[in-house]
Amino acid sequence: MRRTTTYLFALLVAVVALGYAAWRFYDVNGGAGSGTAAIGGPFTLVDQYGKTRTRDDFAGQYRLIYFGYTFCPDACPTALWAMTQALDQLAQSDPAVAKQVTPIFITIDPARDTVEHMKTYAASFHPRLVALTGTPQQVAQAAKAYRVFYRKVPQEGSGDYLMDHSSFIFLMSPDGRYLAHATHQTSPDDLAKLIDQTVKKNAG
Repeated sequence: MRRTTTYLFALLVAVVALGYAAWRFYDVNGGAGSGTAAIGGPFTLVDQYGKTRTRDDFAGQYRLIYFGYTFCPDACPTALWAMTQALDQLAQSDPAVAKQVTPIFITIDPARDTVEHMKTYAASFHPRLVALTGTPQQVAQAAKAYRVFYRKVPQEGSGDYLMDHSSFIFLMSPDGRYLAHATHQTSPDDLAKLIDQTVKKNAG
């Protein structure tokens, strides 16, 4: 009996967690059940060259956006590698599509991800990658607009920390609308196909 109760409690916790994640990711239009993804919004951040950037700076361009941090040991470099490889593939197969897409990396660890550090990090991935940082408040505003979860996780005994965070690659339209998403586990081939098909569908 105790084992059954424990199982049911664990199942309930999982269902609640899944429901919360779905609520964060989707805006159901005031309960009407539209299922429209409520992703994106205004932000003010600073790029790897020290220039202030806002959402309006990218108007007219498709945006491939990932939130992460430079000290990330796995998901973030994997996602950025997939993004840059996908864009390189598109540059070969369909240059017209590739030129319309701007890859953007937004830190969720502004305390360590300074402008100078972001510049060095971005250079190791792609010459077109825009790396954005800012104050903790500016980063929190951007993350909230994209419904990105993140929190600091102290590492016992070291005084250091990692960042726990959601890991989505968002494809946004030239007018800032959410179009599609992938994750750091999406292969460059699949991501390139997703970008190509979505851009062409949106244009049509």
